[in-house]
Amino acid sequence: MTLVPLDYTLRSLFVRRASTLLTVVGVGATVAVLTGVLALQQGFQRLFLDSGRDDLVVLMRPGATSEGESAFPLERAQVLLKGLPEVEEDAAGPLAAGELYLAVRRDKLVGGQTNVPIRGVEAASLRVHGEGLRLLEGRALAFGTDEVMVGRALVGRIRDCRLGQVIVLNTTPFRVVGVFDHDGPYRSEIWGDAQRMGEALERPGYNRILARVRPGTDVAALARRLAEDPQVPCKVLTERAYLAGQSVALSVTLLFLGSFLALVMGTAAVFTGTNTMLAAVASRTHEIGVLLSLGFHPVAVFLSFLVEALLLGLLGGVAGCLMALPLHGLETGTTNFQTFTEIAFAFRITPGVLGVACGFALLLGLVGGALPALHAARLRPTEALRRE
Repeated sequence: MTLVPLDYTLRSLFVRRASTLLTVVGVGATVAVLTGVLALQQGFQRLFLDSGRDDLVVLMRPGATSEGESAFPLERAQVLLKGLPEVEEDAAGPLAAGELYLAVRRDKLVGGQTNVPIRGVEAASLRVHGEGLRLLEGRALAFGTDEVMVGRALVGRIRDCRLGQVIVLNTTPFRVVGVFDHDGPYRSEIWGDAQRMGEALERPGYNRILARVRPGTDVAALARRLAEDPQVPCKVLTERAYLAGQSVALSVTLLFLGSFLALVMGTAAVFTGTNTMLAAVASRTHEIGVLLSLGFHPVAVFLSFLVEALLLGLLGGVAGCLMALPLHGLETGTTNFQTFTEIAFAFRITPGVLGVACGFALLLGLVGGALPALHAARLRPTEALRRE
């Protein structure tokens, strides 16, 4: 079976420039929206997945799904902080720290309010994180004082979060003495001394314990042992596993939103593509008759028009990806549904996102062009040649 030359299809797209452009723009707009939502989802998910470490473990109350739901009285926390042989040590002592966590309502610079994560930390917290925590401005907080460090993502977004300003929690003023950065969600938090934070927020105790374990530690075995501990039972997760669990709800929501918008806008794009291809078949009926009379099989005619529709979809996909590319690296913020706190992150347009977007564009072209291509293949040569 001889196929219709590809240059015939390409010339057809060029001759019908206006309708081709309309279809490309329709598909491109749909693909741009889908790409934007997927880039948002990837940015949020990567923020959590890429920053988690397997040598850090998070200890929480049994049954808790997040540190906001967890609580450790001070005496129980001390047992865990001092009694785990798996915890690594340095010259200053065990690399383990009790941490307080609370969402506090703060004013946004652009208007409105949002929940900002407040974390009370101990001196060991800074040693546990090590080089993963980078000081950008000022200095580290002095423990035992009313000083705080703020994450870089809060500067310029939340009121009173610049170096030297004062953040009032309840009635206690805390002065910002440093701005830090982190590759993960900590960059959207305010850190202060755990004891002073606990007194100011009237929250005695800790929400979680963060520890660095010795190399070769079997975290699964540690989790089983502490889950059954009669004195201080607790839930143990690696930091990577814990952060991955915190990204599920919003990631699923964004994927659902992207799928819904793609379905609605894609339906309109399919109709546009179908109308364009039907118009092409109607205007080229005589040409189709000539092709069939010259011996081209109806399947070849069908494939020719289907390839034309796929090319329209591919052009729309490329256009949509180009429209969405300026979003890459653009920072935004939203509420994490599992902690109900504001998380700042950047759009990430990855090769996977571009691949999904172009695949979706080809699908739109395929669905939109299948019916017109079938109609062209079913024309009878004698009837087609009689039409002008």
